[in-house]
Amino acid sequence: MKINPQSSAPVDRRKVLKYGAGFGLALAWPNSKVIGANEDIRVGVIGVNSRGKGHLNAYQKMVGVRVAAICDTDPAVLDARVNKAADDQDFAVKGFADMRAMFDSGEIDAMSTATPNHWHTLAGVWAIQSGIDAYVEKPISHNVWEGRQLVKLARKHEKICQGGTQSRSMGSIQAAVKFVHDGELGKIKYVKGMCYKPRASIGKGGGGNIPEGVDYNVWCGPAAQEAPLGRQRFHYDWHWFYEYGNGDMGNQGIHQMDVARWYLGEAKIAPRSMSLGGRLGYDDDGETPNTQIVYHDYDAAPLIFETRGLPSAKKFQENGWGANMNTAEEFPEEKGIGVVVVCEGGSVYTSAGGKVRIKDADGTEMEVPKPHDSEDIFANFISAVKSRKVEDQYADCEETHISSALCHTGMISHRLGEMMSKGQIMEQLKGDKVMEERFGSMADHLKANGVDVNTPSMVHGPMIKFNPDTEWAEGNGELDKMANKLVTRDYRAPFIVPEVL
Repeated sequence: MKINPQSSAPVDRRKVLKYGAGFGLALAWPNSKVIGANEDIRVGVIGVNSRGKGHLNAYQKMVGVRVAAICDTDPAVLDARVNKAADDQDFAVKGFADMRAMFDSGEIDAMSTATPNHWHTLAGVWAIQSGIDAYVEKPISHNVWEGRQLVKLARKHEKICQGGTQSRSMGSIQAAVKFVHDGELGKIKYVKGMCYKPRASIGKGGGGNIPEGVDYNVWCGPAAQEAPLGRQRFHYDWHWFYEYGNGDMGNQGIHQMDVARWYLGEAKIAPRSMSLGGRLGYDDDGETPNTQIVYHDYDAAPLIFETRGLPSAKKFQENGWGANMNTAEEFPEEKGIGVVVVCEGGSVYTSAGGKVRIKDADGTEMEVPKPHDSEDIFANFISAVKSRKVEDQYADCEETHISSALCHTGMISHRLGEMMSKGQIMEQLKGDKVMEERFGSMADHLKANGVDVNTPSMVHGPMIKFNPDTEWAEGNGELDKMANKLVTRDYRAPFIVPEVL
C-alpha cells in the first residue's frame, strides 16, 4: 500500500538548513560514492537525535546491512546524521524530513524507528503498509489499543516487526528466566520491577522554543499541536507529558516491566491494575509521575512496578543526585534499575545491564546459570528479516506490545485516581502484606525527600478491571467509559492509526 507523499526530489542541503526541511523532501548527500545494487538489506532509521544514534551505529557495523536513508523532522539533526553516516559507510545516504516520503521512495527494505513515543506505532503501521519490515522502539505504542493494531497488521501482512525491549537479547537474562521457569527456586510469590532513575525538575513556566526548521506539524503527528510549548526543552522532556510520552515507567521502565512479565510467563495484560504515587518532591511543568507503584494483579502472582525519580534523601537534590538513588532492597549492593523475583525458595536479581544474582531463602548467594549464546537485538531483527520467521525474534512486536500495555494500564489507573494521605492509602491496602510493605517503603522514601505524606499528597488510583483478551476495561461500572477513553486516543488527521480487522 502506497502512502503517496508529495514529491521527494533531492534538494540542496544548505537550502534545507536555511529554509527548513518541508514535507516530503528527500536529500541525497553528495559527499560520498553510491554503490551498485547488491544483496545488502537497506535500513531506514527514523528519529536520530538521541536513541536513534544507537540504531545507526548498530546497523552500520553489520555485514550485509547498510543504512540507506535517515529521517528526522529537525534539519540540523538530519544534516549531521546523514553526513556522518555517509562518511562512515562511504556511500550516499538519503535524508528525509517526512517518513512517508522515505517509505514510498523504494530506498529501504526495513525501517528502524526511535521517534518520540506518540509516533512509534504509526511509524510501524506505515512501514508495514508499504511492504517494509519494522523495528519499533519501546514502548511499542503510546496507548494500549494502537499497539494491538500494529501486532494485527504485522500478522496480516506477514511482516517482521520487532520491539525495542532489548533485555530479551541478553544471554544472562535468558538463562535466569529459564532457571526460574524450571522451578529451581519454587513458586513465584511476586515479581518487582524497579526504575529508580534520577529525574530532576524540568523547570517551571514552559514556553520553550521549537528548533528552527522543524516541521512541527509532522513532529506532533497523531498528537495535538501544543502552542505555546508547555515545557522549556523541546527535545527529550516530551517524555513527561501525556500527549507525547508515558513517563519513566514507559521510558526506562518498560525494559524492566518486560523482564518482570517474562519471569512470570504471562502472555496477556493483567486482569486488574492499580497505581499509587504522583509527581512529588518538586513543582515543575511535568505531568507524569516521578514516584509510583503499579500493582498488576495476575491470578498466579502479582507484578509490582516501582518508579522513583527522587534521590535517597532531599539533601542529594542539591548535590550528588545521580549517585544517591535507592537500591534494590533485597540486593542492597545493586542498582535500582532492575527486576527482583521473589520465590518460595529464594530471590533472583536482574540488572538493566544483564547482571544476575541469586540468593536462596536463607540469603546465601547461589551460583548463577551460564548465559545463553545470543545476538544483540538489532542483529536479531536482521536475522528474522532474512529468515522470515516471527519465532526467530527475541522481542516480537506482540511481546513488546503486552509489556508496553502494562505501562499504559498502570498509568490509566493513576490518571483516574484521587489524592489521599499515607494513612488513607494504608487503610485501603489493609490485609495485603506485600503492598503494605512496598507502599510503606515508598512513603518513607518520599518523607526522606521532604514530602508531607500525612496530607493528601499522593494519588490513589482505582483497581481497574481489564479484559485480557480484548484489552478493554470491563466490569468497572461508570469507570469503564473514562478508562477506555485512555485505552486509545483522539488522533489528529491525517496521522491516524487504522483499526485492523
